[in-house]
Amino acid sequence: MDAQGWNERYAKLERVSSEPNPLVAELAGPLRPGRALDLAAGEGRHALWLARRGWRVTAVDFSEVGVEKGRQAAEADGLEVQWVVADVRSYRPATAFDLVLMTFYHPDFSERPQVFSTVAGAVAPGGHLLIAGRHRDDIGRDGGRGPRDPARRYTPEQLAGAFPGIELTQCEPRTRVIEGDDGPVEVTDVVAFGVSQRQSALSSA
Repeated sequence: MDAQGWNERYAKLERVSSEPNPLVAELAGPLRPGRALDLAAGEGRHALWLARRGWRVTAVDFSEVGVEKGRQAAEADGLEVQWVVADVRSYRPATAFDLVLMTFYHPDFSERPQVFSTVAGAVAPGGHLLIAGRHRDDIGRDGGRGPRDPARRYTPEQLAGAFPGIELTQCEPRTRVIEGDDGPVEVTDVVAFGVSQRQSALSSA
């Protein structure tokens, strides 16, 4: 969906989601808090979760409705998050981050080199990159969740080596069980998690 489509979706529901994805909790949970960038943040579930854990978070999404709902949730909880309405495909961060997070955002295949280069370049030396998305081979078995076009989904092979300057310590499929309309549904995601090996990056000031 485009920004308008997500605006309409977010406007219909009180909150689409509030808890962090288990992959994010598992991999980002042990990290020492610092500066975090949450790209395609939606309503900010991961941005809010990180902020509660002491991170200084910048959350970016092209849905004004989603960003505003995240902002209101942050204010209600007394959390400080920098909210930015912008398209991930054209957003260029001005500073470096200790954690760059992009979950369940699936750019068109032709747009991936630019998006992946941007997110990798935003990671400070020694910082972490965490990417998660829907597995291409899971389409049709996951209750209609995720992109319907298999070309927009990920495989580990596609993500391996796709992030310049990032040494991936994990790049693999991961399964989890979610509650579907007719009961539990097993879905398969792809996660890429690694550390920046760059000697320099954007200013982290």
